[in-house]
Amino acid sequence: MASTILNESKRDEKDQEIVTSFIDFLNEAVSPFHAVQAAKDILMIAGFIELNEADGWEGQISPGGKYFFTRNYSTIVAFAVGNDYKPDGTSGFTIVGAHTDSPCPKLKPVSNLKKGGFEMLNVQPYGGGLWHTWFDRDLSVAGRAVVRRGGGGGGGGGYEHRLVRVPRALLRISTLAIHLTSAEERKGFAPNLQNHFVPALATEAREKLWAEGAGAAATAAAAATGDGRHSPLLLSLLAEELGCDAGDIEDFELAVCDTQPSATGGAFDEFVFSGRLDNLCSSFQAIRALVDSSESLASEPNIRLAFLFDHEEIGSVSAVGAAGAVSVETL
Repeated sequence: MASTILNESKRDEKDQEIVTSFIDFLNEAVSPFHAVQAAKDILMIAGFIELNEADGWEGQISPGGKYFFTRNYSTIVAFAVGNDYKPDGTSGFTIVGAHTDSPCPKLKPVSNLKKGGFEMLNVQPYGGGLWHTWFDRDLSVAGRAVVRRGGGGGGGGGYEHRLVRVPRALLRISTLAIHLTSAEERKGFAPNLQNHFVPALATEAREKLWAEGAGAAATAAAAATGDGRHSPLLLSLLAEELGCDAGDIEDFELAVCDTQPSATGGAFDEFVFSGRLDNLCSSFQAIRALVDSSESLASEPNIRLAFLFDHEEIGSVSAVGAAGAVSVETL
């Protein structure tokens, strides 16, 4: 009996470690770019070696080795070579696939929008989402930015990719008060995703005061670009997180994300309360399975691979999607 209880206790500890790691992964992976970085962190701690797609891999890969590479910072491929792998055609591949993207509102290429006295962000629905669940939540933005090296808005040093996330309640997609809706509207919530699905960033009055004071430099930098695609206020908020000048942000790819952290719940903590479970649950499991099974590579004749693709939510037909060439090129 004591042995049985001890074994159950050890199993519970292992289960809890996996759950805790999963929750941490979900809280980190607020965009496909962050999901890839979170997967990279797990792999590198486990001793996987990062490869560059642009380099020749001949001589870099050997039986018993563990490797990964990324494409576009939003797709990651990890693999472990069995010690008994033979390149003569008698060995093969063991493959698990998942995806890093989830349904969300994404900022449009021209996100700057003023409407009804509010500074707003133009967004478009990405993927097959339950869009009514995004209303009346504390939202923010996360993704990646392309930033000029060297700073000072002068350029000349090239560009670099950086992850960015504003970790506070920044946006709100509001529903109307009950007094402003009809009985027919209350029977079924059917928002127009072009007109009603636009998050508010600030009031125009408060933004104007900011632009004339603390935000003067950011406003001037945005005006210098001449395109007005994005709000100077948004650029200033991103620059604060990136540690650069607003004028050094060349471009970005951002998604709206929920600021409520993922958590376990229920009477026995048996539930995971979180967004993005489609498909970060499978992504985490694929990476953990590849890492945890590495101890058995000594008797493995195959190459074990985990593909975490981007763009599944919009059909996968892209250079980083499952219907693209990344899987064939890897094999």
